[in-house]
Amino acid sequence: MLRVLAVDDEKPALEELLYLLRADPRIRSAEGATDATEALLRINRALDAGPDGDDAIDVVFLDIHMAGLTGLDLARLLAGFARPPLIVFVTAHEGFAVQAFDLKAVDYVLKPVRRERLAEAVRRAAEGTAATRDALPGKSQAANPAAAPAPAPAAQDQIPVELGGITRFVPIADIAYVEAHGDYARLHTVTPTGHGTTAGTGHLVRIPLSTLEERWASRGFVRIHRRHLVSLGRIEELRLDAGTTTVRVAGAELVVSRRHARELRDLLMRQAGRR
Repeated sequence: MLRVLAVDDEKPALEELLYLLRADPRIRSAEGATDATEALLRINRALDAGPDGDDAIDVVFLDIHMAGLTGLDLARLLAGFARPPLIVFVTAHEGFAVQAFDLKAVDYVLKPVRRERLAEAVRRAAEGTAATRDALPGKSQAANPAAAPAPAPAAQDQIPVELGGITRFVPIADIAYVEAHGDYARLHTVTPTGHGTTAGTGHLVRIPLSTLEERWASRGFVRIHRRHLVSLGRIEELRLDAGTTTVRVAGAELVVSRRHARELRDLLMRQAGRR
């Protein structure tokens, strides 16, 4: 069962969150802190006491906007600890989701907090805590590794998408291409068909295309146009027609700008040579 610390500088919000947490049968204890400094002192005390101590904390449910240290500041400090508690962000602001998951948060819950949404966050935290405990030295492994369930995708292998107060976690591996929309970007995922894949759902996220280009370069995403970033492995066809270069990605035909055309052809040739 989980030992939880909830942190929020708005007392009514903190009391409501604690009420919901304590009603969950997977929660062993839930205590509150009204700012990040108090929370840091409690977490330090918990770490000094060890995982079996009376003050131990498994998960921190953390607001972002607080006076003094913000929730993101506290998460950055905890990232430097050897065995910090897991973090679930609970906030009224959806614009910090990418930063939150860069800090290895296990979930990102929007206010006002709904009971069923919080229950999902508790489930994720419970799974993360169990995985952490199993990884500690001295823990035995499963007798039959082949029968063990496949691990869930790590947070850094997914991107959070908010829609109607619900956070979905889209695997980056399912994204075929990304389209720029000002300060936003639309993620086009793939849908399997009998003839390969076609463009599926589009998810709008508040992240500039240039930011995704930098973050996903190591995952095989390349810029082909000021409006498009594509997954190199999803390109089905490269075509040159009357001086215009286009690529076919998950059923969509995208124009390649002249400045990116030669680099893209070289990348595709090198990729083909490795197959």
